[in-house]
Amino acid sequence: MIRPLAVLILAPLLAGAAPQTAAQGKFIEPPMFEEQLKAGKLQPAAKRLPEVPLVVKFATGTEPGQHGGSLSMLIGRSRDVRMLVVYGYARLVGYDQNFNIVPDILESIDAKGERVFTMKLRKGHRWSDGQPFTTDDFRYFWEDVANNKELSPTGPPSDLLVNGEAPKVEFPDRQTVRYSWSKPNPDFLPRMAGASPLFIFRPAHYLKQFHRKYSSKALESDAGAKKRGWAAVHNREDNMYQFDNPKLPTLQPWMNITKPPADRFVAVRNPYFHRVDPDGRQLPYIDRVVLAVAEGKLIPAKTGAGESDLQARDIQFNNFTFLKKGEKTNNYRTRLWKTARGSHFALFPNLNVNDPVWHKVLRDVRFRRALSLAIDRAQVNQVLYFGLAAEGNNTLVPESSLYRKEYQTRWAQHDRKAAEKLLDEAGLKRGADGIRKLPDGRPIEIIVETAGESTEQTDVLELIRENWREIGIKLFPKPSQREVLRNRVFSGDALMSVWSGIENGLASPDISPEELAPISQQQLQWPKFGQYFETGGKAGEAPDIAEAIELMKLNAQWREAATREERAKIWHRMLQIHAEQQFVIGVVSGVAQPVVVRNTLRNVPEKGIYNWDPGAFFGIYRPDTFWISEPRR
Repeated sequence: MIRPLAVLILAPLLAGAAPQTAAQGKFIEPPMFEEQLKAGKLQPAAKRLPEVPLVVKFATGTEPGQHGGSLSMLIGRSRDVRMLVVYGYARLVGYDQNFNIVPDILESIDAKGERVFTMKLRKGHRWSDGQPFTTDDFRYFWEDVANNKELSPTGPPSDLLVNGEAPKVEFPDRQTVRYSWSKPNPDFLPRMAGASPLFIFRPAHYLKQFHRKYSSKALESDAGAKKRGWAAVHNREDNMYQFDNPKLPTLQPWMNITKPPADRFVAVRNPYFHRVDPDGRQLPYIDRVVLAVAEGKLIPAKTGAGESDLQARDIQFNNFTFLKKGEKTNNYRTRLWKTARGSHFALFPNLNVNDPVWHKVLRDVRFRRALSLAIDRAQVNQVLYFGLAAEGNNTLVPESSLYRKEYQTRWAQHDRKAAEKLLDEAGLKRGADGIRKLPDGRPIEIIVETAGESTEQTDVLELIRENWREIGIKLFPKPSQREVLRNRVFSGDALMSVWSGIENGLASPDISPEELAPISQQQLQWPKFGQYFETGGKAGEAPDIAEAIELMKLNAQWREAATREERAKIWHRMLQIHAEQQFVIGVVSGVAQPVVVRNTLRNVPEKGIYNWDPGAFFGIYRPDTFWISEPRR
């Protein structure tokens, strides 16, 4: 059974309990550094590591390994070099394999009443270029980035605001940072532990050269700064998550040394990485990670041909049988991990679409309910998933303590007659050709846009196309590219899109329900509502749907709820609204994720949960502890 997720804080660690030591302070050097050490170009590990490094505890079924080797993986586009940050999963605090939040880069953190967070850094910790990592890096982010109007026109990140209130940020000494709010901020730790995390620090020693406050004279002679402004130059260099600037120091286990554009990215071990194994070996075990760029549609075939040592990205359940056939020949095994999304495949009507007629039709709940009722989910499940998926709405999965059957089934049982009745009530009558008409007389033709990364999505849409044709609605799939799709949704040009549903389908009452409220532009069903929230009303559209407004209020109430019972009640109301309103039309969930692992790659779990956030895909399983038993032949 999948364990329900909860934000659980390990009190002894957070309070700064006595740290575990590794081999009485004796450390084992990676052989990769032998020549640099002999030449005096690199200090010994004892001087490169923090005074108190993080000693990794190995989970059952894993074991300490050996240094060396190169890990090859495939990515579908150059931008996915950022997966090194996702998989590397070095965070101030992070989730362990049981989804508890524990210190990582931080030596400890003291959280009082979800209002005051006192963070202790590891003394002697260094950036990948050897420069000290101190509170100066936190001060630079807060004073010179988050509160600089040219770098952050809308002010500090919305993740740091509680009902519009910014935190009080203090730096008692070079190893201590304190964030405090007058009201609880239960999202603070999960944000920092995220797959795409809230970074509240920057490598100040590097970025100051691009900041007008510190380098105004140097910037005056910079051609880029003259043409686009110093802020644009600073933003170009400050890509901690994008990971596409090899010059930017990092705290991740591997450093990207390849500047884009490229069709092959190489990352090498960080000499100053803060984790060690129980025997004193500095992590990561693996020397290099190589990311080869390939067309997404070709990645399953390339993986089956043995071109990747570890692959799940761009592989779908329908590739499983093919991948199994290549195991013996190409020396790998294909595992099936569980997934935790509320919906593996979901339809997102764009409630902010520009077309005024469609704008009104999509906001009629009868129309959305009819679309959902018309889908034969059992057929989709049998044809594409061998009957192994769960049919129903985009909601929490049964392993969550908040799950209720009615949230999964409401308006999701195949009922063509009921769908027809709702469309008739909405005044959408059939024409002579059997296709229903919009109020202005145009035929109801829904263009459903996809990221073009999966033939599976097209296969599902083909089945839904048949279902909707029976109720008088035409569906036209339109494969695109991820960035193009998002931009068309954000601008209001896209009518409907396809994506996965709720990311954390295993949520507990103590997990934020924000995915259910219109607070992010990334939410494809109401991007302009989310943009309005994120910018404090400076852009986007104010929510004008009663249920969307209620969801925003409920999300705010959850943040201030004093008890777990109050939070659970809020969750249930929000889940009920979504089941009734069909803002997102879920189709199936519980679809297993194939994970291809080369036979010589050790410590990759046989069973795992493949999830974006929380989870960071492979991140919570600490790829820095993966090791290679013998090199590729």
